[in-house]
Amino acid sequence: MGEINGVVAAKQGYPAAAMEVSAELGHTAGSKLYDDDGRLKRSGTMWTASAHIITAVIGSGVLSLGWAIAQLGWVAGPAVMLLFSFLTYYTSALLADCYRSGDESTGKRNYTYMDAVNSNLSGIKVQICGFLQYANIVGVAIGYTIAASISMLAIKRANCFHVNGHGDPCNISSTPYMIIFGVVEIFFSQIPDFDQISWLSMLAAVMSFTYSIIGLGLGVVQVVANRGVQGSLTGISIGVVTPIDKVWRSLQAFGDIAFAYSYSLILIEIQDTIRAPPPSEAKVMRHATVVSVAVTTFFYMLCGCMGYATFGDGAPGNLLTGFGFYEPFWLLDIANAAIVIHLVGAYQVYCQPLYAFVEKWAQQRWPKSWYITKDIEVPLSMSSSGASAGRSYKLNLFRLTWRSAFVVLTTVVSMLLPFFNDVVGLLGALGFWPLTVYFPVEMYIVQKRIPKWSTRWVCLQLLSLACLIITVASAAGSIAGIMSDLKVYKPFATTY
Repeated sequence: MGEINGVVAAKQGYPAAAMEVSAELGHTAGSKLYDDDGRLKRSGTMWTASAHIITAVIGSGVLSLGWAIAQLGWVAGPAVMLLFSFLTYYTSALLADCYRSGDESTGKRNYTYMDAVNSNLSGIKVQICGFLQYANIVGVAIGYTIAASISMLAIKRANCFHVNGHGDPCNISSTPYMIIFGVVEIFFSQIPDFDQISWLSMLAAVMSFTYSIIGLGLGVVQVVANRGVQGSLTGISIGVVTPIDKVWRSLQAFGDIAFAYSYSLILIEIQDTIRAPPPSEAKVMRHATVVSVAVTTFFYMLCGCMGYATFGDGAPGNLLTGFGFYEPFWLLDIANAAIVIHLVGAYQVYCQPLYAFVEKWAQQRWPKSWYITKDIEVPLSMSSSGASAGRSYKLNLFRLTWRSAFVVLTTVVSMLLPFFNDVVGLLGALGFWPLTVYFPVEMYIVQKRIPKWSTRWVCLQLLSLACLIITVASAAGSIAGIMSDLKVYKPFATTY
């Protein structure tokens, strides 16, 4: 029975248990069933890794890019987008090299972002990284809950406008829709780990292309109807907004774009699903990063630029829910439904590292607790005699209660802070420098033993410093926006 529990633990991502079972059963690095670390064979490829990344990246952020470009204009907007795409690719490539300590094909594996930091850095840096990573995951979960509820609400409003006319305000509370999304996430949160959500990532990736293409198509039609492209070289002009508002909005736009590319904090976890060498996981992950960042940037450019070309300085904060478009209402319904389905998947992809961290900690803290360690077999199909017909689900009571409590918490906080654009900008700003730039750069320097004050070391530090300045400025812009929103906000009573 101990061996069976150990295999279950290995599947759920607990290296100590995995290695113990491997030793007991005599598995070797050459086993057809187990990898070199004693875990069951990983089966991920460049395409599944790309799907996970696209699922995580092309999320709610894509819909705010028209607004972001409107603040920056035709020159700075696309330039900033390209800058962030390059930074994301470059720092992701650095981070991918840190999946294994030492040799990239045979070195010790780091299963999570935190494991990589722990292997390469030490002391207070590890604790700071842990706090930032998991706080950012909580923030992303809140942001996705807000975005999904707004899209569900937009379906209701689109139908209202179609029936009652565009003059009807159709004000509807977002709170019931956040509760609905939360209930759905409680159900999907019981999927144990990354390996078992590949299908959800694939579905979510298809949905992201669906609503992006619909938004792009509606924009093209509107540009043709407008008989020209809207917007200016420098973005929204002073006069329409005050000089200080122009500054805050531009800084917030940087945060929105940074959030749209953010996925570094789950890169190592995605890389840990890739099948064993050859080729090395780092090489496969670099290829997956090229594919996913290229695809993402292409869609971002099309959707962001088309949103600005369509609406000019008046581009809504959310392209498909800000009601720049009213018809065809059924097409808007399809697009917003696709957003919701995508965000269901993206929420799970982002939260898996936090789920795994808490469950691993609990198992180490209370290894003999049946509540935490015992899996209950729940048959998924029954034979005519009433016996189990094969497939079953392993229900863990701790996983059920902890993950459900987490979803409830993020849903309640979302009800308190339903400010889509400002929350997105703040999340992007706070997570960008430390998790996307600073820690990957510092780990890479240690991993590759780059000499201090060498040309390469200085260039990497200058890159990190420049990104820190961008992060501080973007956070300031988003905080200013949130403070402005709070002046007219009533908890649990926000309508759109």
